[in-house]
Amino acid sequence: MITPQELIERITAAADYEDCVVIIKERTQANLRWANSTLTTNGVIAERSVTVIAFVAVDGGMASGSVTRTDVSVNEIADIAKQAGIAARGAGKANDATELARDTTRGQWSEPHHATGPDVFAKVAPELGDMFSRSVADKIELFGYAEHTHLTTWVGSKGGLRLRWNQPAGRIEMTGKSHQRSRSTWEGVSTRDFANVSISKIDSAIRTRLDWQAKKFDVPVGHYDTVMPSSGVGDLFTYMLWSAGAKNAFEGRSVFSGKNAGTRIGEKLSNLKANLYSDPAYKGLEAIDFVCASASGPVSSVFDNGQKISRTDWLKDGKLNALVQTRASANETSLAYTPASENIIMDVEGASGSLEDLISGVSNGLLLTTLWYIREVNPATLLLTGLTRDGVYQIKNGEVTGAVNNFRWNESPVELLSRMKAVGSTEITQLREWGDDFDRAAMPAVVFENFNMSTLSEAN
Repeated sequence: MITPQELIERITAAADYEDCVVIIKERTQANLRWANSTLTTNGVIAERSVTVIAFVAVDGGMASGSVTRTDVSVNEIADIAKQAGIAARGAGKANDATELARDTTRGQWSEPHHATGPDVFAKVAPELGDMFSRSVADKIELFGYAEHTHLTTWVGSKGGLRLRWNQPAGRIEMTGKSHQRSRSTWEGVSTRDFANVSISKIDSAIRTRLDWQAKKFDVPVGHYDTVMPSSGVGDLFTYMLWSAGAKNAFEGRSVFSGKNAGTRIGEKLSNLKANLYSDPAYKGLEAIDFVCASASGPVSSVFDNGQKISRTDWLKDGKLNALVQTRASANETSLAYTPASENIIMDVEGASGSLEDLISGVSNGLLLTTLWYIREVNPATLLLTGLTRDGVYQIKNGEVTGAVNNFRWNESPVELLSRMKAVGSTEITQLREWGDDFDRAAMPAVVFENFNMSTLSEAN
């Protein structure tokens, strides 16, 4: 197979137009999967994708168009370069056209893809086997998977871009069921190499929550002080960041639009000194530090490929500080260029303590395990709806007293920023709802005041 570096050189050489950006992604993934406390499958997959973006001068400006394929052989090089050019000419003048980055190098360009493999599970596999054996003896059924991925990205251009990034990512997600599956709970852990994964902690968390479900109470719909673990907090505020496009806000089409015109940047949104930011250099969540865009949209532009990504404070000391920008939208809004990043971190000044510490401070409320099936109801307020799943628990006088029924909830993460009653320490967490799409988040557990449990749910 032709190397990514050589493929980029040949495609850009074949591009008979003003500029050409080629994005190649090579991905390997090792996985273990289990059901009924028994390993069912394991293996390694490998895949490559090739995107060719053509930039063609047209009357009044520059056009762009792209073609993506799962791979490109030597005899297909001329054709994919040609097809990208045809796509660009067919698209016409691009509204997001800006000057393209040139002659920029970042990363170890000549290095090959460093494939992952089953050896990454050498530490946890025997521990999982022991956990499975104990669960069978105690009539607990375990379902889940462990995955480890290496993704290498090369971005090269006719204009001299030579950028490379290698991204490791891993996770364990496990559901535990007992008592003829009348009890169910979930635990997830995010990791880069499985060295920091404690199977005994996963086992303990699952068993504790299954034990809590021995007592069950029916509680009505209503507004409750609600303890949410870092995973659920991450699901909410990741969606908020995905909705924080500056262009939509500037045009009056989002929760971040100003009352009369412009945006809400500078407005205080949180009752605490909360910070929400992205930082490619954040320890343990290191992420690609240059723009790699295969297509243009409200929060991305192919013309920005190769631009550096640095730390951006989206929310600073409780105030909205920035929205996601392309260079074209930054020019429209007269705001700073703040590109999207691939991690998200939240912390609150003075916050400390664990999930258990937060529980101990609640006199009457609920503890969630996870949020599920999150959907947007109203973009003007960013009202979301979803279900609770795998355990909702009653808290009385700082202690979990048992499980309660599930709910459908309705809340806006923007509104919830103003109802943070208590906040714990920030920790790297595994998102459940968005874990397939976004795997680098660090969040605190939070007690939200008057969280709206709107209707009862039959979900388990």
